[in-house]
Amino acid sequence: MDCGGRVLDLSQPQVMAVLNVTPDSFSDGGSLTTAGLVNQQKVLQRVERMLAEGAAIIDVGGESTRPGAKAVPLAEEMDRVLPVVDAINARFDTVISVDTSSPELMLAAARCGAGLLNDVRALERPGALAAAAQTGLPVCLMHMQGSPAMMQHNPNYQNVVSEVAKYLTARAESCVAAGIAAERIIIDPGFGFGKTVEHNLQLLKGLSQLQAMGFPILVGLSRKSLIGQVLGREVADRLAGSLALALMSLMHGAAIVRVHDVAETVDALKLFNAMQNA
Repeated sequence: MDCGGRVLDLSQPQVMAVLNVTPDSFSDGGSLTTAGLVNQQKVLQRVERMLAEGAAIIDVGGESTRPGAKAVPLAEEMDRVLPVVDAINARFDTVISVDTSSPELMLAAARCGAGLLNDVRALERPGALAAAAQTGLPVCLMHMQGSPAMMQHNPNYQNVVSEVAKYLTARAESCVAAGIAAERIIIDPGFGFGKTVEHNLQLLKGLSQLQAMGFPILVGLSRKSLIGQVLGREVADRLAGSLALALMSLMHGAAIVRVHDVAETVDALKLFNAMQNA
């Protein structure tokens, strides 16, 4: 997949590394800021380490979308994200993903060297679809029931797998109609975004049904509350659960796993690939 001039090889599973330049993300909020501002030195050191550990994509996010999160003003989101994308692009040869729903940021990030647009709202925000098409970059479309502020209040589905598949199919069709080629589309079932523990488990079990849609699947289960609720583990103690879920998702058809713990996930992925190629 051509990501802004950099190639993402999806012939085998890849690791997307989470880079939250926010003060309030659920797992690592504030770890890359100093006095509330993004610390560029910390950011570049973190990116260098994640790439050395085997990450293929760096996913930069300037808005927390944890359950109950409040919206971030556009100017603040852009101030957080754009200098980071620019700095990573100047220093490292890697695919840079921008985790945003804001059309203005999509366009600006593309000019700064971003190679992938990762949108939890599946380009539904006004202007986002047109902006994404204008950049010519691949897009990742995620399913979310409700909004981050309210999504976990009362998630409800008759059949979570078929409803997620139906929604993502419709969004992919909208992208193609807007001029985004089908081969530039990635889908994300949105684990934890408007879903109970049971919904998440059903979705993971039925992931191969989404694979039948023909798009690469991105899965984000790293450190999620699902692990805490099933295992009784706090966020800092969810590595084993995250690795188990990453491997389960790969076995059910995921092409990209979005994670916080890169080195450990890459090791697990290498063992998975060795088994597949035996």
